[in-house]
Amino acid sequence: MASAQDIIENDIPIVLKDKPELAKDISAVIHFNITGDNGGTWTLDCTKTEGWVSKGAEGTPKMTVTVSNDDFVKIRAKQLNAQMAAMQGKLKFKPMDMALAMKLAKLLG
Repeated sequence: MASAQDIIENDIPIVLKDKPELAKDISAVIHFNITGDNGGTWTLDCTKTEGWVSKGAEGTPKMTVTVSNDDFVKIRAKQLNAQMAAMQGKLKFKPMDMALAMKLAKLLG
């Protein structure tokens, strides 16, 4: 079973290598705050051309995404709808920037 760490450290860089336009589109620093088992904090820096993901919170984020490891994995596997998760309070964006959240959804989708 995948974990948020697998998705953030392995899947996201592969997607960004394949679709560099997504990084350009997001063009921001995002912090992922993953709660529960296998949780942790990661930084996604889409202002760079490579080395987008690092462990820990680095730089000043344009948005912080907070979600449990289990829900993050379910969203990635399309077992949980991201919009529903956000409405239920399982997926939190701070600040709530819909445009940026939608761009992130493309990256994770």
